[in-house]
Order: sequence, then C-alpha cells, then structure tokens
Amino acid sequence: MVLTWRNCALVLTSSFSRRNYSQELIRNGLVGMVGRTPLVRLNKLSQETKCEILAKAEMCNGGGSVKDRAAYFLIQDALKKGQLKPGGTVVEGTAGNTGIGLAHMCLAMGFKCVIFMPNNQSQEKIDLLRTLGATVTTVPVCPWDDPNNYNHHARRYAESLENAVWTNQFDNRANRQAHIETTGPEIWTETLGKVNAVVFGTGTGGTLSGVGTFLKEKNPKIQVVLADPQGSVLYNYFKHGKLERTPGDSITEGIGQGRLTENLKGAPIDDAFPVFDVDAVNMTFQLLHEEGLFVGASTGLNVFAAYKLAKQMGPGHTIVTCLCDTGHRYYAKLYKKEVLQSRGLLDTMPQVYHRYLH
Repeated sequence: MVLTWRNCALVLTSSFSRRNYSQELIRNGLVGMVGRTPLVRLNKLSQETKCEILAKAEMCNGGGSVKDRAAYFLIQDALKKGQLKPGGTVVEGTAGNTGIGLAHMCLAMGFKCVIFMPNNQSQEKIDLLRTLGATVTTVPVCPWDDPNNYNHHARRYAESLENAVWTNQFDNRANRQAHIETTGPEIWTETLGKVNAVVFGTGTGGTLSGVGTFLKEKNPKIQVVLADPQGSVLYNYFKHGKLERTPGDSITEGIGQGRLTENLKGAPIDDAFPVFDVDAVNMTFQLLHEEGLFVGASTGLNVFAAYKLAKQMGPGHTIVTCLCDTGHRYYAKLYKKEVLQSRGLLDTMPQVYHRYLH
C-alpha cells in the first residue's frame, strides 16, 4: 500500500488496531510524523500588537523542519511517475533542511540519499546529513546560471545513475503541492478559518505559494506576504517587477533567491517585505529570551515580518507564520559571538541577549 498524507497516520497492523488506542492519534512511523504540527501563539508579540501572531512549529515534524513536508511529497511524486523504484537513489541540491528531510525519509522508506550543497552552510547541517547516512558533497557557491551551481551538480549526478532521481525541489511543483494538501488546510482548520494573513520567507517558494494557493481558495481576502532576506531578488521582483538583489549577504540559510522558481510562479502574493539581518537576528534572540524558543534566523525573519505586518494591519487580526527549525542547526554560526561580530551584528544586539552566545 502506498502511503499518502490522508492515510499514512491510519495504517496500523490488525493486531495493534484491536487494542484500545485511537488510530487518529497514532503516527505511522517517521512518514506519519509529516505535518499536523502545533500552531503556537507567540504571547509577547501578540500582547504588544493586540493581534494573534501564530506560528506553525515545524521543528515538530519527524525530521525537525518544515522541509519534511516537501521531502515526502517529492519522493512520492518520483514514485508515482516511475522515476524511482525500490532501493533507488534520491539526489538533491539543498542548503540543508530539504536534504535532512530527504535523508530521514530515505532511511524510513528504503532509499539511498545523495546531497550536493553550497560550501557556506552550517557545519551542523553537513554533519547531521552524514550521520543520517547521506553522501554529502559541498561545492563553491555559484549562481543558478553557472553550470557549477550545486543544483546542476545534483542533476548531472542523478542522470549518471540507474534508478535515481533528482528531486529538483526548486522547480518541482510537488513541493508546492505538499503545502496545498497539508500546511494550508492545517492553518485553515486550526484558526477556524479566522486567519487574516500568512507571511513566510521563501527559498524554493513551496511553502508560501502552496499555503497561499489553498487559503486564497477558501477566502480571497486572506493576505499572502513574502518576507525576503537581504541579498535576495524576490522583494524587488514582487514590488517593482525587477530581478534585482537588495544589498548585503544574509546570515539566514535556505531562503532568498536570485531567480523566480517554478514553485513561485503564479503564487498569489499580495505584498512583500525586505527583512535585514539585524532585525531577523534580534528577533531570533528575542524569541529565545521572551518565549523560550530556540530557533534559527529564518524563523527570526518570519516572525519579524509577522510582527511588522501586525503593526501595519492593526489590532484584532490573526497572522500566521512558521518556526522553520531549531537553533541546534546553527549553533556554531548564529549563536557564536565572533561570527556575529564579523558581520556587524553583535553591536546592534541588545546586551541582554549576549548571555546566549558562545
């Protein structure tokens, strides 16, 4: 039986199902841990803005990030299309979390995993991928149109193997579909349809476009907002129609773009905010200090944008974003004093947050 989102949590052995347990509440292995993450109220920010600022706690997926959703759907898409057969190899170019999600899924579903990634990503992610059994190759950072870009390495390697697939997370719309079928419906159900806006940073575009597509079908008045890190082209594209980068190179990982991906094309985006590292990083530490949430800078970016949107919309609105993953994956970079100092971010951080640095 092929597991799908709708039945993966319900497939139990007949002997187990005879016990007095609720099948609805039992997850079927790691695959069954994709989605249905908690929707968490950010108390201090909600109190300050008099809005409900809520976030999907995506670190509660089995692989520890929002990318588990895409990873599962990408593999299922390859299986349905006959591109991948039992025992085959899944190959992807990734800045980290999609690769980690794929590595987890490959172990659970019986596939091999090969990852190509740019060499500017955190060592924690690289080490974790290798611990999860993935073969990892790091390559110099190159733009998409350079044949040495990490994604093109992944494509060529997959093409050189039998029974292998390049899952192509940026342009394979199975990524978007994951959020049309899971994240969007969850947000709609958990807010009882009272959500007024969603805001996400984006790398592939899957989360923003998928959630936005689903929610707009439910209520066209729901605002879909892009949060874009410094150095990305997406803010200028959606605001001014130009693929021009904003100044700087961001400390965030896995978000921002230099092009318009297939997953982003046609996305129902109403507005876009540029978010600079100083604001993303300070919000990351504010979440730790005030809410006890240990997260990465992409989450800080998301939440800062949600906070900015709440101030713009005014009291009484419900705004949803996501906590992408945990800070464990960035401990040696984001939480290191000398790294922040080298980027000019230490002196802009409130002194009270310095206690969390090493």
